[in-house]
Amino acid sequence: MIIAIGSDQWGFDFKQMLIKEFTAKGHEFVDVGAYNRDEIDYPDIAYAVAQKVSKKECERGILICGTGIGMALTANKVRGAYAAVCHDVYSTERSILSNNANIMCMGAQVIGPKTAYSLTDLWLNLEFDSKSNSARKVQEIYQIEKLG
Repeated sequence: MIIAIGSDQWGFDFKQMLIKEFTAKGHEFVDVGAYNRDEIDYPDIAYAVAQKVSKKECERGILICGTGIGMALTANKVRGAYAAVCHDVYSTERSILSNNANIMCMGAQVIGPKTAYSLTDLWLNLEFDSKSNSARKVQEIYQIEKLG
């Protein structure tokens, strides 16, 4: 899977860890920054990842900042980007199984690196079932998006 990934300075270490660990598992990453721990505006990073996912240049995206919230808010402004904050197993599962999210957002000041690894591993191995009970609701989300 090709994954767009980005972080601000708070998520930089998590991002580097995830790239290393999941590249070894066969995933490919497009890193849009941050490239060091210097302060950076998270909206620029979130927009870059969301663009790559919405244009289908990457299959999914991962965003990491202090809380995950700002990244999710920004990414969700891009048509075709569906970002969810994932800080526990249940929300991570439901982000795909119930909502067909294509961008995972995490907060490096909220969860630890082991949790980030476990949730990412789970998220990358889930697939939305277009015949599930949630499919109709996901289609409604897409229709609302078209309304602007």
